[in-house]
Amino acid sequence: MTDREMRVRELAEKHLPDEALERFRRRADVYDRENRFFDEDLEELKSLGYLTLFVPQTHGGPGLSLFEVSRLQQRLAAAAPGTALAINMHLMCTGVVKAMNDRGDDSLNWVFDEVMAGEIFAFGISEPSNDWVLQGSTTEAVPTADGGFELTGVKIFTSLSPVWTRLIVHGAVAADDDGIAGPDADEPAEGELVYGFIERSAPGITVSDDWDVLGMRASQSRATILDQVPMRPERVSRIIPAGRHPDLLTFAITSNFQLLIAAVYAGIAGRALELGAAGLHKRKSAKAGTAFAEVPEARTRLADAHLDLMPVTAMIDAYARDFDDLVDHGAGWPLRLVGARIKSAEAARHCTETALMCTSGSGFGNKHELSRLFRDAAAGLFHPPSADAARPMYAAALLDE
Repeated sequence: MTDREMRVRELAEKHLPDEALERFRRRADVYDRENRFFDEDLEELKSLGYLTLFVPQTHGGPGLSLFEVSRLQQRLAAAAPGTALAINMHLMCTGVVKAMNDRGDDSLNWVFDEVMAGEIFAFGISEPSNDWVLQGSTTEAVPTADGGFELTGVKIFTSLSPVWTRLIVHGAVAADDDGIAGPDADEPAEGELVYGFIERSAPGITVSDDWDVLGMRASQSRATILDQVPMRPERVSRIIPAGRHPDLLTFAITSNFQLLIAAVYAGIAGRALELGAAGLHKRKSAKAGTAFAEVPEARTRLADAHLDLMPVTAMIDAYARDFDDLVDHGAGWPLRLVGARIKSAEAARHCTETALMCTSGSGFGNKHELSRLFRDAAAGLFHPPSADAARPMYAAALLDE
């Protein structure tokens, strides 16, 4: 075993030991049935130091790499997908700060200190019908006299809704009370995008109680309604033009978001194949007189799903290591990052469907783990950008100058 794989194994034993994973897996069924948040999982993850994974040693954390955290997230998702998907949002925020710090920008290092103090960060970027995602916003950000902003809008799929204390958000700069925005050179212009953090204690924040969904129910990814919510000037991170304008913050967000989401669905796919194989060993074919694990058609079906998954995990590993090593793929980065996430979600849906077929009728019962995994995998259809939204980017890379 290589030093790298030994390191991953040691990290798994420390931060996600087998006995903890079994508890997560048992509770995942309860959270799904009761449609409630993973409070017990969260407390156990805190005790294991999981929320500090990206925090550098200089700030008191273990300082793990994106590659290492993505491997741990695959492991956690194999036991409790809803827990893994939601905790991703906290890890993504801290991973963004680490990525910026690694590239010489320490402007957000205060996040590390707040994480070590127990604050929980979440991701408030997605908005209804905003297919620009990071490149635009339907949330209004009105400048205030102190250099901050007041935000009004709706953020959807805000995972960790019951517990987050800090939320990274963005909004489009709008006119202030005087009907102007950016009259001076050093002030933001109307339409520019402001990125920063708001605090849960700020006035004007309402969290929806509507989260009755198909899968990933434990994540409690409810909508967050902002009504003139103050973003203090010291928590403003970036003001950048709308549209395709490269920036370290948005690059770090895209990289951590896409690869950590990909890791969750890879974990679901891997666990599904394990359950599918167990189902074939358990069932006996009356026609063949052997376990279905020996029936060629069943073996081929499972083999095809395994073949679909292997390049996905390789993509996640390779791109995460390149990111950690500061490899400059330039305009090729979005193709890699989005591709890994889309293909991982596709693999999760294919593998859970295949595994259901391997277990026959038993997997179709709501008490079977695969029934939940199949529904959890469906959430992969809704992470931005969708395959439809991403295809023009891949076509342009080949066809446009």
